[in-house]
Amino acid sequence: MKILFYDAYDYDKDSFDKELPDYPGLEVSYFEAELQPMTATMAKGYDAVCAFVNSDLSAMTLEILRGLGVKLILLRCAGFNNVNIDMAKNLGLKVMRVPGYSPEAIAEHAMGLALSANRHICKGYNRVRENDFGLSGLLGTNLHGKTAGIVGTGRIGAALCRICKGFGMTVLGSDLYPNQKLVDEEHIVDEYVDYDEIYKRSDFISLHAFLNEDSYHMICDDSIAKMKDGVILVNTARGGLVDTQALIRGIRSRKIGAAGLDVYEEEAGNAFRNRSSDIIESVTSELLAFPNVVVTSHQAFFTHEALSAIARTTLDNAVAFEKGGELPKPNVVC
Repeated sequence: MKILFYDAYDYDKDSFDKELPDYPGLEVSYFEAELQPMTATMAKGYDAVCAFVNSDLSAMTLEILRGLGVKLILLRCAGFNNVNIDMAKNLGLKVMRVPGYSPEAIAEHAMGLALSANRHICKGYNRVRENDFGLSGLLGTNLHGKTAGIVGTGRIGAALCRICKGFGMTVLGSDLYPNQKLVDEEHIVDEYVDYDEIYKRSDFISLHAFLNEDSYHMICDDSIAKMKDGVILVNTARGGLVDTQALIRGIRSRKIGAAGLDVYEEEAGNAFRNRSSDIIESVTSELLAFPNVVVTSHQAFFTHEALSAIARTTLDNAVAFEKGGELPKPNVVC
């Protein structure tokens, strides 16, 4: 099987090349450009393509790939909201993903964002670098004894629940499919509640929900109005979960005391790119202007352990498809 990797940077090559000796039947090529209709033509002669979170897997891209003989779309990520699933099914394309690689990596980053934004760690670091040792403007709040609201208690959300318990927090969970074992056996969720209760009672809210029509802009003016004054909000899931303009209004009104974002609505044009020479005029630049907001560039997953797990699962998916047997259900999108 010949696989063409799109959006492939040095760290992708390193992680996959390290695992490839265990997969002698696979031939891999790397392409740094994003997958979109214009670049899809590069896949001629390949059996599969490997895409990432910013890849454009719209109907046009999928039609071009299928016309070139591509049979398999390998996503080296968990989310698949960038894939036109109906078109993939109609074209007979199999789409596979990596449902879980290192939930702890993302959960740890989420807590790191909360701490950085709440305790103004980045601001303090920059001050000391300039020999300013003053503390004005760096005041934060304790997390110990506070209430954490975890929206989405899958593997990542559950990992953050464990971290929050370690901080001495009361943990509320909210999920369309509550995992009662987290309450009864692990004792890391104190109770499951609906979204409104999460907003009303939580001092720290972290988003780990899937992005779909129902969850799009779940954090909006209405939901922010229900939150405690000074709430800490973190999003490491998908940018579309948060209405950016509503978030900005919430920060300006002091309803949101601190925000940590690894994902945001406009990230498609920024993530994984060096734009240090560009003048960026967008709502993203507005967010970056707030002293109580910390933004990272979709790096929550970015650990040695996670990259290794992503590589192995992606290559396992390719082998399973090639063998033609039963595919691992959690890995199959369509």
